[in-house]
Amino acid sequence: MAYRSAEIRDVRTALLRWYGRHQRELPWRRTGDPYAIWISEVMLQQTQVQTVIPYWRRFLERFPDVRGLASASLPDVLAEWSGLGYYSRARALHRAAQIIAAEHGGNLPSSAQGLKTLPGFGRYTAGAVASIAFGEPAPAVDGNVARVLSRAFLIDGLPGNMAREKSIWALAEAMVQGKRPGHLNQALMELGAVVCRRHSPGCLLCPIRSHCKALHLGRVAQIPPPRPRPVRTMLRFAVAVWRSKGRFLVARRRDEGLFGGLWELPCAALTSDAGCTTIESALRRLLGATLRCHGLLQGIRRTLTHRELWLFPALVSGSSKPDSIDGYQEIRWVEGPRLTTLAMSSGMTQIIRACAASSANRAA
Repeated sequence: MAYRSAEIRDVRTALLRWYGRHQRELPWRRTGDPYAIWISEVMLQQTQVQTVIPYWRRFLERFPDVRGLASASLPDVLAEWSGLGYYSRARALHRAAQIIAAEHGGNLPSSAQGLKTLPGFGRYTAGAVASIAFGEPAPAVDGNVARVLSRAFLIDGLPGNMAREKSIWALAEAMVQGKRPGHLNQALMELGAVVCRRHSPGCLLCPIRSHCKALHLGRVAQIPPPRPRPVRTMLRFAVAVWRSKGRFLVARRRDEGLFGGLWELPCAALTSDAGCTTIESALRRLLGATLRCHGLLQGIRRTLTHRELWLFPALVSGSSKPDSIDGYQEIRWVEGPRLTTLAMSSGMTQIIRACAASSANRAA
């Protein structure tokens, strides 16, 4: 699809003017440090801005530059990331920092093409960092940008449709050419986040409403059409809450796979039934035949992108303690207050809080 250069120029001008006046005050917009900008872009993937701000600040305090991140251990990096979710982002961030430190003198490549050679840099992240940090006219299309462009230029099709994605990226490529490419990309992101929202868009406040084809045709609510809901795989795990002399048994997963590299209370997969007998049997196979189940805590449900996760915590003990656990790379006995210093998923953190609350109630 061809777009008139004059139309693109006018939309571009309106966006930059609006962004200069109305952009939100965000801490990563006050720095020109490519490393800090990179961290913000990775954290903002599938995470709300207000959630990211304190994490971004703490992460930079702990790992102020590429070499600091590269020299850190993966467990320490995951501990700082704990609670943000999508931990594959943190693992890729750590691997990329090690490569940048070893092969690029600690400096990020300044082009989108160079950045895409690093772990965790897809087309969007490479374009965002290259344009914002280095001023390269590289497009950066996330969900917000795709929604703005598909409405403004009437690009039909479901999110993920190859023809639609190709058209949107081609349009973004054309729009980013010119002055202040980083600001242009951020203006598109900002407009999608605060005005051209998926639901209840603020069309009256939109700086490009006079150019918006979907608005003129009364089709804003239909573009883009909703993405089909993902079919989620159901996963059930028995969780061993084993406490001995004030310390809890925890184990660290292997670095790959779901929750890779994170610490957790040891888990055993369940096929379907989550009764006490089934849970005890599964945990015995995992932790040893002497294990006994003394009661169950309330199950916890977590919804992930492609999985529905159920955790069934059981209070257990045993006369024989394990030296290792299948599926885990490390085990420890950790005092209750120190559990919060470990990198854990939010589901595990919720179980530990429930244990602490239960102990406090019994003490009272």
